[in-house]
Amino acid sequence: MITAGIDVGTGSIKVLILDGDQVLSKVRFISEMEESKGIESAFDDALSKAGIGADSVAFVTATGSGAKNAANAHETITDITSAAKGTSYLIPETRTVIDVGSEEARAVKCDGAGDVLDFATNEKCAAGAGAFIEAMARAVETDFEQFVSLYFESDKDIPLNAQCAVFAESEVVSLINSEATTADISRAINRAIAERTSSMTRRVGVEQKVVLIGGVALNAGFVDALGKFLKTEITLSEDPIFVNALGAALIGRERS
Repeated sequence: MITAGIDVGTGSIKVLILDGDQVLSKVRFISEMEESKGIESAFDDALSKAGIGADSVAFVTATGSGAKNAANAHETITDITSAAKGTSYLIPETRTVIDVGSEEARAVKCDGAGDVLDFATNEKCAAGAGAFIEAMARAVETDFEQFVSLYFESDKDIPLNAQCAVFAESEVVSLINSEATTADISRAINRAIAERTSSMTRRVGVEQKVVLIGGVALNAGFVDALGKFLKTEITLSEDPIFVNALGAALIGRERS
């Protein structure tokens, strides 16, 4: 049985097509076009890579902030549900899922079947997610990969106290104008976001195994800082950007 999961995030659209336990294709689509058209284009691309037509897909499940715009979806689910299901499928020992994307972060407590037991979210401000890191990398005139790697070249713990992206950016500008190095700024930003994420995670309880998914999981500096704030090992999933799309496809398999 072939099912598809569509994860419509604020930064990109991810589509994964699943046949039993085999992933036929996965596509990440970044577009400035209308979201519904972007979803359609991403889905068509995934079908083409899988070598199948739309009529071969038995069930389509959408998740993410823009899930409602997936006109071809049979059902929409929360990204909390898809995160727990997808992560538990990949790593059955998972009990705490931390999902940090472009604009939002969430922590989910789940059982061995991937069912949600509790959750907490941080949707108030982009200063707690990946988009802020990318914006600050541009502010110090460096590319994202270099900015992330610089985290490990500083040992200074400079606090950033602002909870709002606007005020946090002002703090960073002050650091730029001071004697702080780019490495110091990278460490300060990653630690600030990791500290907020750890506080959110503690609201649901930190139970092993702790798995990090979402685009920010590719940021080694953030992963290091988060592990230190939570005082635990952080496990990374396979293809962390596609875990929610996988979870949605798995939910579709259960439904059909």
